[in-house]
Amino acid sequence: MLKFFNTLFFTILLLSSGISQEFPRDWFFGGAGDDHFGISINQAYESFPIMNQGKTVVVAIIDSGMDYKHEDLSSNMWVNPGEIAGNGKDDDNNGYVDDIHGWNFIGGPDGQNVGADSYEAARVYGSLKYKYENADPKKLTKSQQAEYAEFVRAKENVEKEVNSAKNKLTQIDNIEIKVKEAFEQFEMVLGKNELSQSWLDSLSGGSNEKLTLAKNIVSQYYTYGDEKDYQKIKSQVFTDIDEDRKSYKNKLEYSFNPDFDPRSTIVKDNYNDVTEKFYGNTDVQGPDATHGTHVGGIVGAIRGNEFGGEGVATNVRLMSVRAVPDGDERDKDVANAIRYAVDNGASIINMSFGKGFSTHKDIVDEAVKYAAKKDVLLVHAAGNSAQNNDVTPNYPNANFAKKTGFIFKKKRRAKNWIEVGALNYKKAPELAAPFSNYGKKEVDLFAPGVRIYAPVPGNNYAPLQGTSMASPVVAGVAAVIRSQYPTLTAEQVKEAIMNSVTPVQDEVLIPGSKTDKTKFSNLCVSGGVVNLNNALIYASKMKGKKKMGKSQA
Repeated sequence: MLKFFNTLFFTILLLSSGISQEFPRDWFFGGAGDDHFGISINQAYESFPIMNQGKTVVVAIIDSGMDYKHEDLSSNMWVNPGEIAGNGKDDDNNGYVDDIHGWNFIGGPDGQNVGADSYEAARVYGSLKYKYENADPKKLTKSQQAEYAEFVRAKENVEKEVNSAKNKLTQIDNIEIKVKEAFEQFEMVLGKNELSQSWLDSLSGGSNEKLTLAKNIVSQYYTYGDEKDYQKIKSQVFTDIDEDRKSYKNKLEYSFNPDFDPRSTIVKDNYNDVTEKFYGNTDVQGPDATHGTHVGGIVGAIRGNEFGGEGVATNVRLMSVRAVPDGDERDKDVANAIRYAVDNGASIINMSFGKGFSTHKDIVDEAVKYAAKKDVLLVHAAGNSAQNNDVTPNYPNANFAKKTGFIFKKKRRAKNWIEVGALNYKKAPELAAPFSNYGKKEVDLFAPGVRIYAPVPGNNYAPLQGTSMASPVVAGVAAVIRSQYPTLTAEQVKEAIMNSVTPVQDEVLIPGSKTDKTKFSNLCVSGGVVNLNNALIYASKMKGKKKMGKSQA
């Protein structure tokens, strides 16, 4: 599910509560002791001057798609060496025709693409509704009771989300009215003056809440956007409000509609055949590549070119594997995406998606085991529901499970998996992002995930937030380690990252709460935040277990 908090609605909530948003675009590049809690990227590149001379590492981005022509990504995109672009042939005989920069598992043979799709909860609810809508639980068998419980959980989730979306639409309507009134006040003061930073700095809203709100909104767009003209900024604000409204309308029409199914008419695979691999198309960008482009840019936007943002890693090639719609990803696509990435040379896979239900976790588990066998590291976002993943599962995850009906019982755990929570730009007690999932057992560590500035489609850039943004920070750190120390296995890279975190001793607010606190060490396994410089120092002292062939050395 593409959950990330980039909306104007989220920004206005922050601004109206008096939270300042002014801080550097690269706020997390510094050290933990700086103004913002950084991960020592700058220090790492200064301490290890040979970084640009490492081995090139392929990082697969399983996501919504990537703008592979973006000015800050194009030369860092993975190019399939065995494929000839546009000739309509499977030159490398891997089963995928013209897969130059990756593959699209949610596209059709005629070039169409799945954009919006339902959430897994709606699919589970829809598939079991005919059996259990009017069932008497006392008359069900033991196996039926387990399936019935999952049906009830899905139904409750769908009904809750539908009601929430309706409430959000009402809130957005109210916000639009407030913003219109605020801009009216702002325009009266602006008059014929030209909008500038100095003019904004000199403007005092005083006790006028409407004027203060307008000033804060305009300042955000002026500071972090490309437009400096007031009328264009105003137009963009209301465009963003409309986008917010559209996203919640889509939840009602598509996401939580159990009768919505674009798959059968677009992809045209046999979805019930989980062994089927060869379907989809070559369009690795898709209809909306905002999320995937941003995620890929965090890992590997070109460093030092003076464009809008810099990736964490150098010596990286980004493979786009499209498997995540505007809705919940399907387990069959995730499993095939992992296998495709592994078979085509990725040594790290970033997975910035997740959901609360999984109907075919077993096939995803098998793909994870396949990746482990091939020494590929998987980095996954913990989720944005402010939930404890130790209590409420978030899928996919590192736990290999045994399936009984619709229920999965935890068994063993993948050793090539890193689960990532999101760090705030603020220090304790607000260090953990308020939306981030957490878990003493299920979340490995935290990484910056609020207001992360990176590429978005059309040679543009934007600050987005979510564990979706934290995960690629860690994937980028892993890529740097694998580049500099290629004999380290995926498990060793994880060891280096986990054992070199910056430990956090402070008490912090538990995500989702405004008052309840806990030790940061209770939020994740490592009790700390990823640190690139520390990880490289740790890795430099390890003896690699991976045997390198001549072509890999």
